[in-house]
Amino acid sequence: MKTNLLLSVMLLAVVLTVPVTARAEQQPEMIAEKMAVKLTRGVTNVATSIVEIPKQSMLTVRDMGKAGYVVGPLKGIGMTLYRGFIGVAEAVFFLVPQPGYYDPMIDPAYVWEGWDPKRDTSAIASQSGQEPSQQEAH
Repeated sequence: MKTNLLLSVMLLAVVLTVPVTARAEQQPEMIAEKMAVKLTRGVTNVATSIVEIPKQSMLTVRDMGKAGYVVGPLKGIGMTLYRGFIGVAEAVFFLVPQPGYYDPMIDPAYVWEGWDPKRDTSAIASQSGQEPSQQEAH
């Protein structure tokens, strides 16, 4: 009886202490690296925010047609101010692990990302009444 009680207590002690030892602490090197990436991303976004004007102009013309020639530059000016503001915020608050855990505050994180057209296959499937995988088979 004493052996069973001792074995139960030992098993309970192991079960309760294993999760504590298995929890991985964030290494200081990783934290410093993420801080440096956030600072670099912020400074880069401030420096390259002006590229939003031609980017938004091109994307809006591609998506909207001729109306994009008017809307695109206006959207680009707004995105330039927004990306510049977010860049300043990331550069100033690079020590703070927000949002998420040093995640980008804007999507896409850099101005040179996000130039690809959005692919929507649902319109093609709804026109023919078939699934996209069925259309490829024909």
